[in-house]
Amino acid sequence: MNLRLWTPLTLLSAALVAGCALTPPAQPDVQGVVAPVIGQPQAPADATQKALDEAQALVWVQHPGLRQTIAQALTYNRDLRTALFNIERARAQYGITSAAQLPTVAANAQGSRARTPADLSNSGNPTTSTQYTAQLAITSFELDLWGRVRNLNDAALQQFLQSEANQQNVRITLVADVANAWLNLAANQSRLKLAQDTLAGREKAYQLTERIHALGATSGLVLAQNRSTVETARGDVAAFTAQVAKDRNALALLVGNGLNPDWLPTADTLQGTQAPASLLERPATLESTVLLSRPDVRASELNLRAMAANVAAARAALFPTISLTTSVGTGSRELDNLFGTGNGSWSFVPQIRFPIFDGGSGRAAVDVAKANREIAISQYEKTIQTAFREASDALAEREQWQARLSAQEAVVAANAQAFELSEARFTSGVDNYLTVLDAQRSLYAAQQNLIALRLSEQANRIALWKVLGG
Repeated sequence: MNLRLWTPLTLLSAALVAGCALTPPAQPDVQGVVAPVIGQPQAPADATQKALDEAQALVWVQHPGLRQTIAQALTYNRDLRTALFNIERARAQYGITSAAQLPTVAANAQGSRARTPADLSNSGNPTTSTQYTAQLAITSFELDLWGRVRNLNDAALQQFLQSEANQQNVRITLVADVANAWLNLAANQSRLKLAQDTLAGREKAYQLTERIHALGATSGLVLAQNRSTVETARGDVAAFTAQVAKDRNALALLVGNGLNPDWLPTADTLQGTQAPASLLERPATLESTVLLSRPDVRASELNLRAMAANVAAARAALFPTISLTTSVGTGSRELDNLFGTGNGSWSFVPQIRFPIFDGGSGRAAVDVAKANREIAISQYEKTIQTAFREASDALAEREQWQARLSAQEAVVAANAQAFELSEARFTSGVDNYLTVLDAQRSLYAAQQNLIALRLSEQANRIALWKVLGG
């Protein structure tokens, strides 16, 4: 009767195990994920209070729309969110390696029932045996005599701290990228407005030239030259219109949650009396040690420390390892007598592992760890050199911006005066229209260069904040 009962149960268990083994892997649930498609109407959600406070703390950000845009990016940007999850992963990994320093205690309870057929039984009769056990065990606890586990734990700690430094670097880079994208949009809106104004003025001039040509007072060459300037301006309007749309898309990607039109710059933003990004006062002497606090430099230093800890762990692996396995428990043939007197059991199994011959893999592991440490040293030195170069370039460029802007503003004023004089001389019949075209092109190019210089000057302010570690 027992055999007829257990055989179907055994087959059912085997079928269930096989069914579980053949079950396809679970697919990620994306039904609740809303795809943030750029270009579709999307109402921007509110930024978190923490992001608003961080944006408010950026005293060099003067434009409220730029500050709000930065707060949105600090809340919803995907790269920053990935960096935060990298910190969580590194924290969990550190928890795993830290737990290896402590013994693993496990409780185990087991019951078994077996039937021995008559042919295999010593008595010649079928027998059924029952056994119940309960144990508390410490499994394979390594005595860290040479510091292998301790150094692995230190390496995991340094990698966790490195992930935090990387996250801070991502945050600083994100703020700078958002500010630059916002300013690029402002500059291209200024270029678009300039092209539109230029097109309107050239169309009026062309209409006037058409009437003069109809009266026979000017040649067809002048009319054709005038029309070429109109079409050139129309092409610039189309090009800058497309560029403004691309700038909006780039900014939307950085923000990650839609753009509020009230936050965006206007065509006059860079020409206002108050610049969107102000220049912070710096002390007369700037200590070079400030650059060592940059997040990227700090992350490189922590990576070097982790690689050094890995070298120590690889060396410790060459020495003998001692591990302990012990258990205490109780056992009985009757469940109600499991914890009865005299049923206690214990075991103590120390184990020593001494590497004698491994084909040189242990020494090779040490050499790999040393090579990784040397690579980390080179990367750390290069990171410091790059930081000094970026800071030096930003500071050197900073000293000449006022002179460059003043000179370019003077160039625009001179070209504007030259354009007015050339038009007057053409109208009075002193010069031909080619002089007017040259003056017109020079004025337009000078105005475009002034917009580019204003953008570059603002970008230099942001770069100076970024290279000094925020």
